Amino acid sequence: MASTPTAHADETTGLYLVTLSGPGTAGYRGDLSAPDYRTTLVAEQDATLARLGVDEPTYRWTAALNGFAAELTAEQASQARSISDVVRVEHNSLRRVAGHTAPAAARVASPTTGTGGKGTVIGVIDTGVSPGTPALGVSTTLGRLPATFSGSCEPAQGWSDDACNDKIVAASWFVEGFGASNLRSGASLSPRDDSGHGTQVASVAAGNSDVTALASGDRLGTFSGAAPDARLAVYKACWSAPDPEDDGCATADLVSAVDRAVADRVDVLNLSVASSPGTDTLDLALLGAAERDIVVTTAAGNSSGRTGYQQPWVTTVAASSGPDRTGALSLPGQAPIPGILTAQELPRAARVVLGGTIPAPGHRRSEARLCIPGSLDAARASDAIVVCARGRIARVDKSSAVDLADGVGMVLVNAVGEELSTDFHAVPTLHVKAAEGTRLRRAVRATPRLEGRLVHTPGAAGPARVMPWSATGSPRADVAKPDLAAPGFGLLAASTPAADGSGWALLSGTSGAAAKVSGLAARLRSAHPGWSANRVRSALMTSARSAAGQPGALKQGAGIVKARTGVAPGLVYDLSPTAYRRALKNRSDYSRLNLPSVQRRVPARGTVVTRRVTNVGHRPMYYSSGASGFDRHQVSVRPAAIKIAPGETRSFRIRATRAGTGAEPDSGWVTWRGANGTRVRIPVVLTR
Repeated sequence: MASTPTAHADETTGLYLVTLSGPGTAGYRGDLSAPDYRTTLVAEQDATLARLGVDEPTYRWTAALNGFAAELTAEQASQARSISDVVRVEHNSLRRVAGHTAPAAARVASPTTGTGGKGTVIGVIDTGVSPGTPALGVSTTLGRLPATFSGSCEPAQGWSDDACNDKIVAASWFVEGFGASNLRSGASLSPRDDSGHGTQVASVAAGNSDVTALASGDRLGTFSGAAPDARLAVYKACWSAPDPEDDGCATADLVSAVDRAVADRVDVLNLSVASSPGTDTLDLALLGAAERDIVVTTAAGNSSGRTGYQQPWVTTVAASSGPDRTGALSLPGQAPIPGILTAQELPRAARVVLGGTIPAPGHRRSEARLCIPGSLDAARASDAIVVCARGRIARVDKSSAVDLADGVGMVLVNAVGEELSTDFHAVPTLHVKAAEGTRLRRAVRATPRLEGRLVHTPGAAGPARVMPWSATGSPRADVAKPDLAAPGFGLLAASTPAADGSGWALLSGTSGAAAKVSGLAARLRSAHPGWSANRVRSALMTSARSAAGQPGALKQGAGIVKARTGVAPGLVYDLSPTAYRRALKNRSDYSRLNLPSVQRRVPARGTVVTRRVTNVGHRPMYYSSGASGFDRHQVSVRPAAIKIAPGETRSFRIRATRAGTGAEPDSGWVTWRGANGTRVRIPVVLTR
């Protein structure tokens, strides 16, 4: 899971990020050529550095924004803040990746195939990539490399010349912010992935189609990324430390990676790294990416708190439930025990025993209850399904303990309040909630030799829902966040090969959800090369479906993205990429931007919001409007209907007035329905 960004312990001296006024080359719209404008930016930066008494910066940024990172004392940082052309001075800090994984050790069904994304490049800023996986190998379906793309592969020790191929077309790394001296032993100063997370994200976004996933000789399933025909540009800015608690991504490295990706001109940029509310240097760099007309996709975060990336120029993605991995322990004459079951091949009916009742000689019952390796008596665990309590050691280590004791399955029981997880286990494992575990323990104690059978329960997961740990938008913001949701729980993904040779994992978190959306964005850019990044986001959002339980828009945004729709959205909410900087510079209300969502405070007299839609279809079409789902406001749309020609843009007004009490945010939908059945829907959040 992700955490909010945490600053280094020393907030007085060290590496600082300094942003100067004016855009980088991506946002410049003046008369100078790009090289001449860049020369001007470098001269401005050199003048600022000279005033601070700094010879050379650690990093210099000219594409996504105008700024640099430099080692400064507290006095120099204070002096920098007083310079008129400096708009932000920020101490380097550390952020977490927004996902967690489980290594592959058992079979799992994931029948996914597909095509799409040809002729596009997805930039992935993460922990790097493992180029040996077949999911990211050479493919014949990629199409031409975009002529505008200028990325390259940087040579490095341990990074062979053939590590980059037609699939991975650029790879670089940025470590000065994290510090090479802070890396764990064995970490690679190259684009090579040290932890697996970057490879997982890249494969979910753009892994090759119809790849057979194998682990220890077992077939896990058939794999495909969301855009299997897209190429990848990899920017390693997240690193592993000796203590995993210190792993993360330094903001100076992240900004440098964004700047390089913008200069390289990727089509989609994926950032599955946690953030926090507010606008910082990284957000300003992502503004530069949006000004380059790049689709910027970010992870909402897994903290159950407020989502980061609340700016209108990024697509912030929440996590919904993923593939149906539900299962149960079937018991004779009793209701089954439901839970999460990832294994595909399951044992026959077997004895069910409580781990705490079968301690091995020399071990305590408390150790056996937790299934500590070596604590189970193999004579009594053999051929049995062992019930183990969660805690003290890793979940997968418990199934390894059961396997070591010759057990054929495990039921892993949560403590109260803990979430279920998807893991690849050494033996087929059902992961259950605390209440179900209590019921199972009572059944075992009541029946001297209880037999049960692990079974799959297809459909038991029910409709897709937003995960409870997925971060929520703020009712005080000007923009409705997250923008939309995507599957982010138990996603099969290629990974850095483990010690047992397995190169696959299950990825959970908003990092996987963001990767899904990045791939779908690449598919749309491939299908519609002339579409702007904002048109792509609009198409994804307006075609989304509501999550189960109809949670408010501050939890699900526009809803759960549809993997195979949105190519023909009918109407789009378009917006010039220059509009963001104008709004930021003028301190304007972001809710006035023509976004495919609305968030607005409603005073006693009511409020009116204006939006514009453009027909991207091939013929004139009648559309009728409507508002639905609001509990405490009356909402109307005018005009009630329009006839709109291909390429034409029409404005409409949303009027909201108070109709009830209560201070909680009220959300619903404004929908345009076409005569051909097309539905174009946006979320609307109204606050007091």
